[in-house]
Amino acid sequence: MVGTFNPKYTYTKRGIYYFCKDVPADLRHHYTKLRIVQSLRTKSSTRAKHAAQSLVTRLEDYWFNLRLKEAQIPASHLLRQAPSKDRDLSIPTIVEALELYQRVKGEGRVKTFFTHSSRSIAYLEQCLGCRPLNQYTGADAGIFRDWLRNRELSNASVQRNFTIIKAVVNFTIQELGLECRNAFAGVYLAPDDNKTKRQPLSAGQIAVLQRNCYQADDDLRWLAALISDSGMRLAEAAGLKVKDIHLDCSHPHIDLTPYPHRRLKTKASERVIPLVGASLWAAKRIVASNPGEFCFPRYTNQNVCSSNSASAAINKWLKTIAGDQAVIHGLRHSFRDRLRQAEAPTDVVDQLGGWSAQTIGQCYGNGHSLEMLTKWMVRMTRTASDLP
Repeated sequence: MVGTFNPKYTYTKRGIYYFCKDVPADLRHHYTKLRIVQSLRTKSSTRAKHAAQSLVTRLEDYWFNLRLKEAQIPASHLLRQAPSKDRDLSIPTIVEALELYQRVKGEGRVKTFFTHSSRSIAYLEQCLGCRPLNQYTGADAGIFRDWLRNRELSNASVQRNFTIIKAVVNFTIQELGLECRNAFAGVYLAPDDNKTKRQPLSAGQIAVLQRNCYQADDDLRWLAALISDSGMRLAEAAGLKVKDIHLDCSHPHIDLTPYPHRRLKTKASERVIPLVGASLWAAKRIVASNPGEFCFPRYTNQNVCSSNSASAAINKWLKTIAGDQAVIHGLRHSFRDRLRQAEAPTDVVDQLGGWSAQTIGQCYGNGHSLEMLTKWMVRMTRTASDLP
């Protein structure tokens, strides 16, 4: 007769499975007992096995963090200002803060969220070293700012790195209930005076773009045309699924919703967009020509929306027909100007473009109906056709 064996790290008592694991010798000073015992509240061997594995994984992660907090900071003698030897172990280091920030806020985020935040913290480590959050000072923040400038980063890049670092530190302080200040919050950052304002496309440039889209009649031009009369961001349009497009109704429209492969920029970005003009033509071509799930499978799949690749391809083409300064995002700026020209109310403009409400009053109610939004979009296209 073959004997039965309990899953690893378990034993049974009166038919109930219990989890049991010894505390590592180097961490026993954190515990009141040398062994962790916990009822798994199940008589199923399979469930006990999964529960025990989950508990072991969580314990190993926790023990790893405990060891990190107690370890000496590598090469601390090379820091510009050595951290205090009397470290409060409840205060995480900047690297631990980054791990918490990415783990909690990174769910469903695109790859750039992780690469940008990791790069900013890596810059901070190179300049000031990895310290607990309460051991950075305002003077350190100034040193870091100058260090970034000496690397010939633009004012916009310096500001972007500080924005990320402040977000990581603020989140960690709030999440863990720490009583330390954010040393990077008060440092002076020069304004980005050299930043060039992105210009909208003129009515003439939009007409040229749409005419070329009709002639080429391929997926890249469908994407450009879809954006031209809808005001969508490029990533919003590139990440659409065919089911988001609704043509068999009195007011054709797009239901713009977030997906794991493509998040939306803000809560207000989730919206209904009437289809008119070139955008309606593009939507019909997409539905008629695309048997798959995604509107633009060249740039989108279940895992990612490569909007940067789409942007590079469209902008390269757009400059050849509309001038060197023309970029696809200029259509979104044009969209707001065109609605102004059509005398659309501000709250209608914000709802159509997915811009955040400007007043508390705009947040009340359910917003304008699809019929009303369509009326303003049609008026926008007619007004544009009257412009020189």
